Amino acid sequence: MRTHLPLYALLISVFISCGTDKPAQYRKIAGFTQGTTFHITYEDKEDKDLSGQVDSIFKAFDLTFSEYIPNSIVSRINQNDSTVLLDDMFVEVYNKSVEINKETNGAFDLTVGPLVNAWGFGPEKKAKIDSSKIDSLLQYVGMEKIHLQGRKLVKDLPGIKIDVNSIAQGYCVDVVYRYFEALGIKNFMIEIGGEVRTKGKNPKGKLWRIGVDKPVEGDKAAGEVLQTIILLNNKSITTSGNYRKYFEENGQKFSHIINPHTGYPYKNSLLSVTVIAKDGLTADGYDTPLMVLGLNGARTFLTQHPELDAYMIYSDLNGQFQIEYTKGIQFDKEK
Repeated sequence: MRTHLPLYALLISVFISCGTDKPAQYRKIAGFTQGTTFHITYEDKEDKDLSGQVDSIFKAFDLTFSEYIPNSIVSRINQNDSTVLLDDMFVEVYNKSVEINKETNGAFDLTVGPLVNAWGFGPEKKAKIDSSKIDSLLQYVGMEKIHLQGRKLVKDLPGIKIDVNSIAQGYCVDVVYRYFEALGIKNFMIEIGGEVRTKGKNPKGKLWRIGVDKPVEGDKAAGEVLQTIILLNNKSITTSGNYRKYFEENGQKFSHIINPHTGYPYKNSLLSVTVIAKDGLTADGYDTPLMVLGLNGARTFLTQHPELDAYMIYSDLNGQFQIEYTKGIQFDKEK
């Protein structure tokens, strides 16, 4: 999660049907957080504005995960502050990250921070990149080099830096979701930077409609060119893609998605991967490593993990868009 930084990939647009007989029963909250926008729609039987409480959740979340707040937990870890104690949120993300790292054979890695910074996608200035620079940074990459000891994260080397950007925003959706669920609200939708989780029905009494953008290079605004619309039933949906966050140098384009094994931005035919899972932490945790694995690797992985659904857009040998998706996805046929 990045404060004051353009989105890695804002690939999902939320379509909320408002043609209900009693629109006042649903309330909307929208604004900016974590360097992006958020939208929340919820059934409001008690006529209660929860925007203040949501803002407090975002602020607490930033104090754990924002690399742009010097005294946040992740910043203090990266500054080698040996006194910092982890909170429950960080521990939960760490444990899930260890699981995903093992399941993807290292395609997902929290310690990719030095590489992300070197390529200019982190809070530090872009470095001059060559093979020797990458080799020097790879010594700091590897989940086996960090360890949870009680409430402390121990690093084998001081140069290790934690980067939670490929998983934290999906988890933030879960944190807000849990708050609304604890209040007893039955129908709501949480969206932060394109990461979405829903419960119940939308204002029309139907499943929530989530639009997946077509990966058109240079398209900066979500929802302008849609690839498809997916119906979401009490699950979370997130997307990782390579066309909104990149830089060009010497005529070559470099994606923000870094392969932890090579140290370089990934190169394969996948343009975007949308993952549907039980919660945002799981969906967001898997969408980026599936991009790193490539089309064939992602196919194999998804076959082995039927609990996940995915919608993949890739470029064929002729440069044309192609799609592939798992059988559990429910599409909106009312375009």
